Amino acid sequence: MSIHISAKKGEIADKILLPGDPLRAKWIAETFLDNAFCYNEVRNMFGYTGEYKGQRVSVQGTGMGIPSASIYIEELINDYEVKSLIRVGSAGSLQKNVTLRDIVIAMSASTNSSFNRLKFNGSDYAPTANFELFKKAIDIAKTHNIKYHAGNVFSSDIFYADQKGYYDIWAKYNVLCVEMEVAALYTIAAKFGLQALGILTISDSLINGAHTSAEDREKSFKEMALIGLDTLINE
Repeated sequence: MSIHISAKKGEIADKILLPGDPLRAKWIAETFLDNAFCYNEVRNMFGYTGEYKGQRVSVQGTGMGIPSASIYIEELINDYEVKSLIRVGSAGSLQKNVTLRDIVIAMSASTNSSFNRLKFNGSDYAPTANFELFKKAIDIAKTHNIKYHAGNVFSSDIFYADQKGYYDIWAKYNVLCVEMEVAALYTIAAKFGLQALGILTISDSLINGAHTSAEDREKSFKEMALIGLDTLINE
């Protein structure tokens, strides 16, 4: 048991999906996992363990933003010995060719968060995906003929930006989309020498204001969850 996770030792698998929304964790467990059970309800941040294609896998909600996600990532690693972590979440497109329901596989993560600068005494650190997970996720997307993009994403501490055109500079430098957690995941995993990856679904566009319906989100999140789960068990 850790401060924010009530699971007993051995109840969490060493392979885990990390959606921000705890209800999305519940949906993934009920939809894809066999013999799933809930190991955490602290702060309603649900966590489940079950079997996927015969292998033990867990799924844990992390909340929104780097401060919240980093707490769960650190505790999963330090207190429960999780070895492979894949974030599955939504993102806003910053590019015209990255459209609704597309999958983005994050090669690296830029950020406006002070998270890494606090760690590295004001210097910049380049949070990067684990290559093995990154390549396998791409191969799985290709195998299932799922449209995807791979490249740099932007982990923002700001959801409602006051400044008009705030994300324009990131779009100019070919950042694919904006989300809120991947940079921290990659940094923490690197610290412990573990495998981490971010797989995102485009739920809205900062280019034209388009957004998905609830039905569309369910379909696209299903593709993302399948890529994530197949990537975990094909390590």
